[in-house]
Amino acid sequence: MYDCRQFFINGEWLTPSGRKESLVINPATEQPVGKILLGTADDVDTAVRAARVAFETYSQTSREERIALLERIVKIYEANIDRLAQAVSDEMGAPMTLAVQAQAGSGFRHLSTALTILKDFEFEERLGTTQIRREPIGVCGLITPWNWPLNQITCKVAPALAVGCTVVLKPSEAAPITAHIFAEILAEAGVPKGVFNLVDGDGPGVGEALSRHPDIDMVSFTGSTRAGVLVAKAAADTVKRVSQELGGKSANIILEDADLAASVAHGVTWMMTNSGQSCNAPSRMLVPADRYDEAVQVAKQTAEQLVVGDPKAPGVTTGPLANKLQFERVQALIEKAIAEGAKPVIGGLGRPAGIDKGYFVRPTIFAGVNNEMTIAREEVFGPVMVLIPYKDEADAIRIANDTIYGLSGHVHSKNIDNARRVASKMRTGMIHVNGAARDMFAPFGGYKQSGNGREWGREGFKEFLETKAMMGYYP
Repeated sequence: MYDCRQFFINGEWLTPSGRKESLVINPATEQPVGKILLGTADDVDTAVRAARVAFETYSQTSREERIALLERIVKIYEANIDRLAQAVSDEMGAPMTLAVQAQAGSGFRHLSTALTILKDFEFEERLGTTQIRREPIGVCGLITPWNWPLNQITCKVAPALAVGCTVVLKPSEAAPITAHIFAEILAEAGVPKGVFNLVDGDGPGVGEALSRHPDIDMVSFTGSTRAGVLVAKAAADTVKRVSQELGGKSANIILEDADLAASVAHGVTWMMTNSGQSCNAPSRMLVPADRYDEAVQVAKQTAEQLVVGDPKAPGVTTGPLANKLQFERVQALIEKAIAEGAKPVIGGLGRPAGIDKGYFVRPTIFAGVNNEMTIAREEVFGPVMVLIPYKDEADAIRIANDTIYGLSGHVHSKNIDNARRVASKMRTGMIHVNGAARDMFAPFGGYKQSGNGREWGREGFKEFLETKAMMGYYP
């Protein structure tokens, strides 16, 4: 049992004022695996005060000092990857291979990327007689989700510390264990007092207090669009910057000239990674109408290769959903899809055969879907994909853009010029051309109700900076 009933504030582990205990549930067993205490507005005040005091000195540190700090963090993080992977598997159910390589591994890559960028990032530039200076924005409230806990913590904390900000982190109360280990790593690396602070809690108790707090200069939030709206409303009275990475319903366009079998198989595999619990998951696969039946068969055969089960067991590719609430929501959406006429070619309601506990969902692929159905419009956040036929390229682009979201997208073609042309017409913040992998140096974020602002790479640094123009600086 992980005992995480303290907060990390001002360089110390403290007992919070909030005394309400919350259990962390292992979604594979439905048994408690850890304990936290839910913080209050008073705990947020304590953490923000520490961060505000620390900002006065940390914001004045040199690039070389911050490089040295990040180098120590990277080294200690790498030494703890197996421990972090074990914890993330325990708290949200990731299979161990995924937990090591993708969950814990992504944290290492974000830290390393930030270190690389910091070494030559241009904080100042001359514009005629004016000096442009980019300065740390101040105290940052970071609110992170349960689906990729380390990925989201590090892609916010790393650039914030790199540019000279101080932070108060509220991890998801459903997956807080890795955040506590991360705090231990930062403490061991010698992060100055008050620069990094951790407060556990739920949205109404801590998330809202962070968003409203007058001494928080910016909020970086990752989560659902519904929760993002609440964060933005809470932050509005103090006119603080709000950077949001929210929901998605990403389209994967398989063009007429693509290698259909390879493209469909790749799309299904990508979709089902992390049990479909990714905001940028390509959950709508768009295929040529005259090859629809063929695409459905390839998708079904690919999904049949997935191994659902105990995340600690060798060979398992697909773990449970991260919590009971999400399990129930996904089941309800599958049920509604069937009621609206969608046809499950594999999967469907209930747990996989032979599994009678844990929040496991059958990997599900729906055929007979049009873009007006609920299953094609709402973010499912589970191992559920739909196949939608299109008449021609213009129709595919129309369907892809017919969504309130705009986070990510995919396009497959044997002709790179065709793929580029279609990619340029998709209204979304990111496009993967012919299965290209994620690029840690490229900006991550979306259009429309998928949020605003960008994370990752140099664009991620800019979210934590203010721009100052000093006219007449040069005679």
